[in-house]
Amino acid sequence: MSLLSRRRGSNGLEIWPGYVDALSTLLMVTIFVLLVFVLAEAFLSVALSGSDKTIASLRGQIAQLSSVLSMEKTKDVSLEGELAELKANLQQAAAERARLSASLAASQSEVSGQEKLNEAALSQVQTLNEQIAALRMQLASLAVALDAARQKDKAEHVQIVNLGQRLNEALARQVQQLQLYRSEFFGDLRKALAGEKNIRIVGDRFVFESDVLFPSDSAQLSPEGQQKIDDVANAIVDISRKIPPHLNWVISVDGFADQNAIQGGPYKNNFDLSAARALAVLHLLIQDGVPKKRVVAAAFGAEHPIKKGNSAEALAQNRRIEFRLTSAD
Repeated sequence: MSLLSRRRGSNGLEIWPGYVDALSTLLMVTIFVLLVFVLAEAFLSVALSGSDKTIASLRGQIAQLSSVLSMEKTKDVSLEGELAELKANLQQAAAERARLSASLAASQSEVSGQEKLNEAALSQVQTLNEQIAALRMQLASLAVALDAARQKDKAEHVQIVNLGQRLNEALARQVQQLQLYRSEFFGDLRKALAGEKNIRIVGDRFVFESDVLFPSDSAQLSPEGQQKIDDVANAIVDISRKIPPHLNWVISVDGFADQNAIQGGPYKNNFDLSAARALAVLHLLIQDGVPKKRVVAAAFGAEHPIKKGNSAEALAQNRRIEFRLTSAD
């Protein structure tokens, strides 16, 4: 039988296995490709899940830092409020001291029945002076602490704990120590000048009537006045050896004049005269060995009289030099 006859007599079943093989191969390739896609999707899902966790963690850290920053800002605001409150307290205490001083000056020429009231006013003035000194020191320390806290917060966001309590404790200790030495200084000075009726302690001040130290309308110390200032200088030098170095103290020399106009001499008015007298006393203290950094001078003219009226007694008391042991801060 010829080749042509064989082909014509074929029914096409001989090529079926080839189609089956081709379809099987195509199916296997398709399954493999699908498997690859499934695995890739699984790996991608795992990677995305890890990224979501990382992002969530970072968001949590950002929220925590924002909370810390908010807390520090709140603390700065609190410190500023405390500082403002201390300033207000200082002004109120100063006003109260002025009122009590005026009340005390008015009551000094009254009858003996008012002596108890004077003693109470003196005690209140002294207490207020101590409170004002403490407030000033606390105000300065809080200002420094607030500035330091702001600078530190910018760099590290450091939390400040119990700052006010620690400052109050430290300031109270320093004020108490200075008060002890102030009392000792006044006691030594009182002994050195015993018997002088025109020299007295008023509140936290040691008061010399100017007539004891200077001629009328003059800032030239009399020989008797020089001797009395020498005694004051000795008391200051003695107490300076006892006060610890960390206490920043000074002796304030305050000059006052009466309200009568100047009658002659080189001074134009009572203010100039009171300033010259305060400086004359200050220079003599330094000459007698008191360190320069431990003395300051101030002039008040005819302001702040301690006795009202135009009597000879009132004018004599208002012409005065006052000494105060106080803080230099």
